[in-house]
Amino acid sequence: MDTPKSKKLDIVIPAYRMHSQSFLNVLDGISEEDAMKRIDGKTNHIVWMAGNFLNMRYGLGWVLGLQEEDPYTDLFFQGKALDESFKYPTIEELKKSFHAISPKVYQKLLEATDEQLDEIFEIGMNISYYAETKLNFTGMSIGREDYLCGQMGLMRRILGYPGMKYDSDDNLKY
Repeated sequence: MDTPKSKKLDIVIPAYRMHSQSFLNVLDGISEEDAMKRIDGKTNHIVWMAGNFLNMRYGLGWVLGLQEEDPYTDLFFQGKALDESFKYPTIEELKKSFHAISPKVYQKLLEATDEQLDEIFEIGMNISYYAETKLNFTGMSIGREDYLCGQMGLMRRILGYPGMKYDSDDNLKY
């Protein structure tokens, strides 16, 4: 396992890598047609969930100093509501973007210092027990990814696909 500069990220590094595996595993075998389906018009579709996951990666990279813009930010920034009138990217386009940004964000996580992680990063939550720092934003990003993978896993089952596998590709280094 890679060792981050900041010991504060010891728990984040394996979670980030596991989420990378989970993201690819949960999308494995999903057809483009099924990825656009909603349940009774009440749920987001898998493309929206995957796009929001990806937008979290870009956002985390940005907070850590990576100046890469999500090509689909207009569709997914800050969990923007699904709009059926929009043209969403395909799962394959999202996977391509995922593979482009994820190793760069991973490297930024490994390079982050305690001082950088302790910097204030205001997101306007105004919650008394939540310090708005880059470290806490990192934790929230990891939590959001976990949530979205769970949502996509549930959609897999609802759409008649087998449950997500927990296979691990040792060649995926991010």
